[in-house]
Amino acid sequence: MILEDIQNAIGELDEDLLFERIDEYLGGNPTEESAWEIIRYSQKGTRIVGDHYHNGIYFLGDLIYAGELMTEIIDKLKPYISHYKEGDYIGKMLIGTVQGDLHDIGKNIFKGMSEAAGFQVYDIGIDQSADAFVEKAHDIKPDIIGLSGVLTLAIDAMKRTVDVIKEAGLRSDVKIIVGGTPLTDEAAKHIGADAYSIKANEGVEICRGWMEKRDLSQII
Repeated sequence: MILEDIQNAIGELDEDLLFERIDEYLGGNPTEESAWEIIRYSQKGTRIVGDHYHNGIYFLGDLIYAGELMTEIIDKLKPYISHYKEGDYIGKMLIGTVQGDLHDIGKNIFKGMSEAAGFQVYDIGIDQSADAFVEKAHDIKPDIIGLSGVLTLAIDAMKRTVDVIKEAGLRSDVKIIVGGTPLTDEAAKHIGADAYSIKANEGVEICRGWMEKRDLSQII
């Protein structure tokens, strides 16, 4: 199955095979549905990379490379996704990996899927302080702030970031979503986030739901 080949090609970090299979699946008549199927199976492939990393088979450079591949895939598929063709954003989002954490593969996947869903996304990168988030939030005035982290220490860094956002008087203006493997419902409540997700697609759906509720409240 071509989609499984795409999944495994990312898992094996085989760029040539990956894009060969993507082109084969898209064929001569690419559709939005086929683009989303490729994204879904590509995301499954990144989980293989993550498992290999945690098992000591892959290293940090491999994680970064997988994230770059995912970004390339989404860039390639943008022309076939309706929000990109329409050029109409549904909301503005600020994301970054919190201080002390250098992982970005999950963040990059979430970024790409959020852009594909119609968000304008500002990514400030990895190992970002609470003040960096606040400074950028003052600048762009986002609807949503997304905090990413994989290490256990990221939970405390996320809480510090949310606390500083509150101190800056911005908390009531934004929704905050946190993402990463160490997160649980209890941890999200401790952090002070509005929601959490360990799956990029679920996180994007949460954010889309917030925007739909906001738009409905403005109409009413």
